[in-house]
Amino acid sequence: MHPFQFLRSWLFLFSVPFVTCTVCILAIIETAIFKSSTVKTQRYPRSWARILLRIAGIRVRVTGMENLDPKATYVFAGNHTSQLDIYSFQAYSPHDFRWIAKKELFNIPLFGLAMRTVGFIAIDRSRGREALKSLSQAAGRISDGSSVLIFPEGTRSRDGRLHPFKAGAILLAIKSGVPVVPIGFNNASQLLPKGSLLPKSGEIVLRIGTPIPTTDYKSKDKQKLALLLHDRVAQLLDEQHLPREKDPGRKQS
Repeated sequence: MHPFQFLRSWLFLFSVPFVTCTVCILAIIETAIFKSSTVKTQRYPRSWARILLRIAGIRVRVTGMENLDPKATYVFAGNHTSQLDIYSFQAYSPHDFRWIAKKELFNIPLFGLAMRTVGFIAIDRSRGREALKSLSQAAGRISDGSSVLIFPEGTRSRDGRLHPFKAGAILLAIKSGVPVVPIGFNNASQLLPKGSLLPKSGEIVLRIGTPIPTTDYKSKDKQKLALLLHDRVAQLLDEQHLPREKDPGRKQS
């Protein structure tokens, strides 16, 4: 790694906690004092992501914005190869959206309060009745107008390639009844692969596909929709991100 890039990468790493804490405090103060809406406070997580990407020297190019209705509510679903997927979508998504996060994160001092302040949606990842109740509550928030981003693979890909989608994640889109939009994150794993802490400078290409209506799908159709969405996401990816032939991504859970 070039010495300048090395220093830049370390600057990014040390800036993350400082920028995060600063943005959290500002969002909480604005909401508490000026009573700003969650729509207005979205500029804080957006600024958080843009600042950190700029420090790292990472550019984001978005294509397919013409596929979205600015007034519509969507469930965005994309491949997940890097932590930079989160930064890039947060910073340059053309659509107002909220994150879905596991409920334990909302218990973290300052960070959890800031997440509630900007309207993030908590979900219980445990099994059983509480998980189903949490899923229904999240679907209700989406139905009421909160677009979200999900990663149906369930975790970041270690090899940068698209892996099978967990059909359970697709159930959220079906229960909410809003269109699901395929998203292709390209080159993020080349800049910051899973297991690495130091990003490289470069460009991430974020491709937005055509929304898929979910009104005709029932809960029992979740695997069918998962397969369709998997294929649509694959169409938005560069060759290095496509599934290997021996792992076509057809087995669902």
